[in-house]
Amino acid sequence: MRALIVIALATSVVGCTRWSMDHHLNNAYRAYDRGNCEQVMLELSQVDRTSRARPFIHPEVSMLRGQCLERQKLYVDAVQTYQYLIARYPQNEYAYRARARLQTLEQLGHFRSAEAATTRPVAATPWR
Repeated sequence: MRALIVIALATSVVGCTRWSMDHHLNNAYRAYDRGNCEQVMLELSQVDRTSRARPFIHPEVSMLRGQCLERQKLYVDAVQTYQYLIARYPQNEYAYRARARLQTLEQLGHFRSAEAATTRPVAATPWR
């Protein structure tokens, strides 16, 4: 009987955490639709707190965070978020979306892809 109670309690806690995470993610999308990026960031922070044991949600959270940063015209931060997403989850669907966003930002002139560094020798002056 005790084992049944413990199992039921554990199941309910897991379900509540999942429900809470979904609730905050849904609220973040609603706030994004309204253009309220401050609320989006708050809701995504709540999702991060409740999803530490569920890494499958992190790419979606990062993508929405990057889109909100773009909307706020914080292009450097958005680019870094997209690059993180691509580096951390390269085969995820959100990584493909992040690549597309980077290409769009590059075409709009908000981002320059990494160019090869050119080296130029410095003219040596003699020591006296």
